Amino acid sequence: MSKYGPESQSDALYGINAVNEAIGKRAMEYVMVSAGHHGPRVQAIIDACRAKGIALRFAPQPALERVAGTAQHQNVVAVCSAKAYDDLEALLTASERPLLVVLDGVEDPANLGAVVRTAAAAGAHGVVIPERRAAGLSPAVARAAAGALEHMRIARVTNLVRALVDLKKRNVWVYGFEPSAPKSYLDLDCTVACALVLGGEGRGLHRLVREACDEVGHIPLHGPVQSLNVSVASALVLYEAARQRHSSSPRAR
Repeated sequence: MSKYGPESQSDALYGINAVNEAIGKRAMEYVMVSAGHHGPRVQAIIDACRAKGIALRFAPQPALERVAGTAQHQNVVAVCSAKAYDDLEALLTASERPLLVVLDGVEDPANLGAVVRTAAAAGAHGVVIPERRAAGLSPAVARAAAGALEHMRIARVTNLVRALVDLKKRNVWVYGFEPSAPKSYLDLDCTVACALVLGGEGRGLHRLVREACDEVGHIPLHGPVQSLNVSVASALVLYEAARQRHSSSPRAR
């Protein structure tokens, strides 16, 4: 049984940025450090653990790989409480004009982590993901987010279409993105409370999700490439939203 209780889960969080940002934000059972690898960034984690009374274990590389489940651990692994999901209400009340990212079936943890990192950097207030047929929060997502996961609210919903309808009832504009949309993403007004909806790898938006959107826009592509990775697309639309919000006043719904 986990020390966090019979119903809680623990993560083997790995990677310098992910572990460093989790210290002080998640309950830590222990932090494992590769014996003999004490560069400045790892030493800073060791010092932070000692300052906060977090148990340290020094072990050979194979032991870290077994705990992390990967060789990409950067010589540090934290066994800690799992990142908790927020409910949708917490995301809505985070700001008077929430900026949300909604992911329709993103299955690659690296993509989810990259979107979370960009969302945090662009000043978004939360990310919404579905429970089924999509990546959930995991150490791989935390590693890809490079510490940003600790600074972002993530809501997981059972029915994405119903969640979008609920958002609209709360005066949040819902904007979807797909290549066939007639309007450019640059023409969407993101000064309002809004949710930016991006589809999963290969499939794009599901039909019912698209129909639940207020408007749908596309990202103009001028070369031979006809699609963008979801993390790249999210960066473009998020930073356009950030640009508008820092230079304009919101319209009424």
